[in-house]
Amino acid sequence: MEKLKVIPEGYQAVMPYLILKDAGSFIDFMKEVFGAELKIKHMRDEKLIMHAELDINGSIIMLADSTDTYKPQNSGMFIYVDDCDSTYKKAINSGAKSIFEPADQSYGRSGGVSDPAGNTWWITSAS
Repeated sequence: MEKLKVIPEGYQAVMPYLILKDAGSFIDFMKEVFGAELKIKHMRDEKLIMHAELDINGSIIMLADSTDTYKPQNSGMFIYVDDCDSTYKKAINSGAKSIFEPADQSYGRSGGVSDPAGNTWWITSAS
């Protein structure tokens, strides 16, 4: 018997789904800082994003603009990058606020920022 495929090609089993006040600005931030690629964007109207998907090195983040029904829902995320220090600086230069500057940790070099949409990012390079 053939096993049914439950996860579509190009997606992982667990994906963040963010509801944001300004999803469009978040998409721009993600492209600039993490090199995210916009896969899908469906508009609710000319201003509000109903559903969008960003791909960061094969990991998908789903997002939408908040509405009266769906209030903002931010998250904390951990991301591996090639260079923690340069990515951290790029995030700060793109409007993020520092939580802590990059420093060597037992699991690699890591720093933290809060992006303009209010999400927390733990930016890490492996040792």
